[in-house]
Amino acid sequence: MKATTKPREGSDMADMKMNTPAGVMVGGAMMTADKDIVDNAVNSADHTTLVAAVKAANLVSTLKSDGPFTVFAPTNAAFDKLPAGTVSALVMPENKMKLTTILTYHVVPGRLLAADLKDGQMLTTVEGEQLTVHRSGNMVMIHDAKGGMANVVVADAVSKNGVTHVIDTVLMPTK
Repeated sequence: MKATTKPREGSDMADMKMNTPAGVMVGGAMMTADKDIVDNAVNSADHTTLVAAVKAANLVSTLKSDGPFTVFAPTNAAFDKLPAGTVSALVMPENKMKLTTILTYHVVPGRLLAADLKDGQMLTTVEGEQLTVHRSGNMVMIHDAKGGMANVVVADAVSKNGVTHVIDTVLMPTK
């Protein structure tokens, strides 16, 4: 079962993931608690752009470290929503700092499962700015510093060094 990248009308996050004792299915791959965040992400067909960006920003070793981290992981489709040429420009060596800023804005220290995310909660990212959590029933949405909003489409992909929540929009810091 492949995870969807858009919430279906009238559905909640529990409908959008295949959660088993073994893990959570994301992008055609089972995310399991015995792997770190990076090792889980590299197997997801829905996260090839994110993985390439993490490599370009030299953040692989950070996201493979003990953590724990909570990662809001944009899908390839989320990156496709950005203006044409944005991703290819960001992965250029001269834009490494901007790419790092954007990627670390998607990471929060600690292990926060969907049940831990409360409506109105402010999360301070590794980048230093804040994200705001909004809930509508079981649906979790994350608002960024620029007023953008991402839906959590697959929650609670637990890794040995944190948890990943798949989102449908790239979050943008003010910097």
